[in-house]
Amino acid sequence: MAIHLRQICLVAAELAPVRQRLMDVFSIKPCFVDEGVARFGLENVLLPVGSQFLEVVAPVRDETAAGRYLARRGGDGGYMVICQVPTPAEQDACRRRAADNGVRVAWEADRGSYRLMQLHPRDMGAAFFEVDWDDRAELTGHWEPAGGSGWTGAVATDVIDAIAGVELQGPDPVALAEHWGRVADSPVEPRDGTPTVRLANAELRFVEATDGRGPGLGGVVVRATDPDRLLAQAEAHDCRTADGQISVCGTRFIITN
Repeated sequence: MAIHLRQICLVAAELAPVRQRLMDVFSIKPCFVDEGVARFGLENVLLPVGSQFLEVVAPVRDETAAGRYLARRGGDGGYMVICQVPTPAEQDACRRRAADNGVRVAWEADRGSYRLMQLHPRDMGAAFFEVDWDDRAELTGHWEPAGGSGWTGAVATDVIDAIAGVELQGPDPVALAEHWGRVADSPVEPRDGTPTVRLANAELRFVEATDGRGPGLGGVVVRATDPDRLLAQAEAHDCRTADGQISVCGTRFIITN
């Protein structure tokens, strides 16, 4: 199994405040704006975290899928788990597993050297699961959704240097984990009592939805290079929660090292 987590997409009612908050709290920098998302009524920005990315999208017109998602979940939050596979055969295998488990392809594009596949969030039970391939197959380098390779000059790792995992929430975490595990072709493992699906470079953790927001992408696990500075910056920007986590864009950021 060679599915690599490359990007987490958050959705916000307004882009600029969230972009600035991510910069202030995590000491990361914008690297790319994809004008192509305008076709979906969105604007966006990407910020590298090591060789991975945090993306924020925001609707710029009424009646968008992102706007409906914001309404359904009661505000800003997690939106997409975006991954990369090194071969088209592995992407095709994931598509077949998705179909076998009743998961529709919500959007796909084939540009020859790059193929995008988004699996439907309703069918996945929590969030979009995007699995992409490009012919460069650089799992820590060239990344088409970030515009290629120019993003490397914006990397800043003084405070965080990787996205180590994701928390997906729902009413039945075990069933949700098993569903994602079948699609990802990775078994469910208990990790400190939490059902977990391992990807090649990260973990998908499955927890009960207890925040009143229902199923969704509730948390992101970030690897801190300077956890004290990270918590101080979160405190200074009123983003530190009572349990020592960080909340930005309606999303829990859990610190690991």
